[in-house]
Amino acid sequence: MSAWDDFQQSLAASLADAEGRSRRRKLRPMTREAGGMVRLQDGRRLIDFSSNDYLGLALHPELTARAADYAQRLGAGSAASRLVSGTLPEHLAVERKLAAFKGCEAALLLASGYQANASALPALIGMMPGPVKVFADRLNHASLHAGLAQARVGQIRYRHNDLGHLDRLLASPDHQGATRLIVTESVFSMDGDRADLPALLALAQQHDAFLYVDEAHATGVLGPRGAGLCAGLPKGSPVIVMGTLGKALGGFGAYIAGPQLLIDTLVQTCGGFIYSTAPPPAVLGALDAALDLVPGMDAERARLLAAADRVRAAAAARGFDTFGSSTQITPIGLGSEERALKAMAQLEAAGILGVAIRPPTVPEGSSRLRLSLSAAHDGEAIARLIAAIGTLA
Repeated sequence: MSAWDDFQQSLAASLADAEGRSRRRKLRPMTREAGGMVRLQDGRRLIDFSSNDYLGLALHPELTARAADYAQRLGAGSAASRLVSGTLPEHLAVERKLAAFKGCEAALLLASGYQANASALPALIGMMPGPVKVFADRLNHASLHAGLAQARVGQIRYRHNDLGHLDRLLASPDHQGATRLIVTESVFSMDGDRADLPALLALAQQHDAFLYVDEAHATGVLGPRGAGLCAGLPKGSPVIVMGTLGKALGGFGAYIAGPQLLIDTLVQTCGGFIYSTAPPPAVLGALDAALDLVPGMDAERARLLAAADRVRAAAAARGFDTFGSSTQITPIGLGSEERALKAMAQLEAAGILGVAIRPPTVPEGSSRLRLSLSAAHDGEAIARLIAAIGTLA
């Protein structure tokens, strides 16, 4: 048997093991439709409570029209990386607009949230005077862990949102005399709860540390004008902000925002920026339109968060753990993989898409339905979800 045959047998065994533990993942094509709906390949239409299109902008006519306009005028692709010949005037204009929205001096576009965290963190840590100590929330997104691993810096993990634990770690004699960086999400993607950023900032300043905050699930939904939770912090705070553009902003990509000096340095050092083709014109057009719309969507944000409160109340009434959620992300804890998959099937039978999330995405024994609401969902859709939750076993 050849090495290639051995390799394929190893792949098959890995898939069989995942299947046996109810952890095998499969691609499932579906078509997105207006009103927070999806259509499956067999023709069934489901209310989509699994996407991150929190404001319903992915199909908004302003975004699709401006994306088409940019593509027609400027082409399908950018043809090169930003530092070669791929920077259009529109890249710079949209980055200025994004920085203004975030209340920062400057912003830099990257291809995805994973890429931003996996490449910006190593670049930033590499520029910090050493030694560097990184304090990370245990439930941070995988991309944050990947970036810190790429930086070859050990994580000092504090218990989830436990600032007392973090305080003790920062104060430890073992960690004095180092540059100290705290890494957290502002809204945690699987639990839907929030970091207490004002308290976290105060703690950071007390210990002469600074923050790197992933705003992927807050941008567009929370904070003043939907600018994220970091936008509520005092100007000039020692905070580096990252976020994504493919969730509430309805498009694609990610950004780093902060002082101009920081952004200029990332242009020199961030591999994910330097060695990637520039975001294509259509992506810029969609973002440009979203930045026009999102600041004025306070009513949609209020309706979205009120609906999430109702869904959490329904889940709590059935005794389900919602993991401290206070946002548009409302998980329903079910424990085992098998129970989560069964609940997913029950929702689907009721005309609702609510995807089961299983380890290793979440910790062992905490499989769940991750329900994410959208401003595109009307009152009838929310009522159907609440009724379906009442039937879950």
